[in-house]
Amino acid sequence: MFGFRNDGKKVKGMNIIDKAEPFFMPQRIDAVNYVTVKIPCVSLDEFISRERKNGVNFSYMHIMIATIVRLLYTRKKLNRFIMRGTIYQRNYISVSMDIKKKLEDDGEQVTLKFYFTGRENIYEIKEIVDQEIAKNLDAKEEHQTTKVAKKFCALPDFLFRWGLGICMWLDKHGMLPKSLIKASPFHTSCFLTNLKSIKLGHIYHHLYNFGTTTIFVSMGKEKMEPVVENNKELKIAKILNLGLSLDERVADGLYMGKSLKLLQDLMANPDALKDSMPDDGSIPKKLVKRKPKKTKKVKKVKKVKTEKKPKAPRKSKKIKPLLNKTRFKRKKKDEIASEEGK
Repeated sequence: MFGFRNDGKKVKGMNIIDKAEPFFMPQRIDAVNYVTVKIPCVSLDEFISRERKNGVNFSYMHIMIATIVRLLYTRKKLNRFIMRGTIYQRNYISVSMDIKKKLEDDGEQVTLKFYFTGRENIYEIKEIVDQEIAKNLDAKEEHQTTKVAKKFCALPDFLFRWGLGICMWLDKHGMLPKSLIKASPFHTSCFLTNLKSIKLGHIYHHLYNFGTTTIFVSMGKEKMEPVVENNKELKIAKILNLGLSLDERVADGLYMGKSLKLLQDLMANPDALKDSMPDDGSIPKKLVKRKPKKTKKVKKVKKVKTEKKPKAPRKSKKIKPLLNKTRFKRKKKDEIASEEGK
């Protein structure tokens, strides 16, 4: 009521566009974007094989959930949700998932909800997931979500519709009891479906208007696909396809793009999930990839062409008279003088 909820805190200080978007797109289904993320399986298989030798059996599902938890912890905006045009930051990190107690057509389906702080490493996340699944695979065990659903389904149709309508009204106004939020798989950070377990490819699942789910991840069965490496070589590689449905109102395109890049990096390097996150909420520097500093190129100084000084004109050489000519003249004068003397 009045912007206060049990599962989230109202986000303040937003810019105009982000604040206005939920009013232009009031329903979650209006603002859903679909994207495919391709993950090479080489590093995943190597990690699983290496850990198996150490006595720890990981699956693609464990790595996927650990990646989602790390992503939601480091990229805070992805863990937001919108209710009645107001954007909230969720108080917790949770992942919901459907499992079947038996892989049969009539096998009972149970929806589980795993809670995390976000600081867990992949070993701790695996332990939480395995314990919850093992507990609910027991035929005698009944999950809290199933108990609540049975009570509603026991009602006549008109009372069921009326009761669900009341719950939705209470949820919109922030008055839904905390116990119902905890039991609801639709009030979660991310909903995951593991279609790989039933040997199906990935799909693009819709987001529910009921509840507060912002992300839906579909993990399909891996398959061999042509891949271009280094923009040059064409190879055949084992690829895991993920189908993501995202509520675009919680973050802009740049933020979403960087988040998807981090998702690919974490899946391609599962060893990064071995370390626990700091208790102070800070993000390790190795998860924040910084662009290398560009080295300044030293510009070559162009040589300025200096004007050449004009060459001084060459002095003309004085031509000395020929000695033979002077002798000839003297001889001639002497001859003339001798003739006049006679």
